[in-house]
Amino acid sequence: MSDVALTVLVLAAISYAFKSAGPLVLGGDRQLAPWLDRLALLLPAPLLAALVASSTLVTDRQWAIDGRIVGLAVAALALWRRLPFVIVVILAAASTALVRQL
Repeated sequence: MSDVALTVLVLAAISYAFKSAGPLVLGGDRQLAPWLDRLALLLPAPLLAALVASSTLVTDRQWAIDGRIVGLAVAALALWRRLPFVIVVILAAASTALVRQL
């Protein structure tokens, strides 16, 4: 088994452990504190943005300025224009491929 596969499996196990620990710790009728509930609702967006940025802009621990940036910009523009998600993905992939061909 490769290091990457082992890492993914370990992280998945940790994630499932955290998710299953929540109901056990909080019980069935306990509520989160209001500030913690707001924080839990706000965290996924910046985490997803950081994941997209790091996978787009960094390769082998160095900045990578290539066609992926164009694809990300096209996707952001298409999302801003509220195009359907399938169209966003197609436009981003096509623009990235076009820049890589050039």
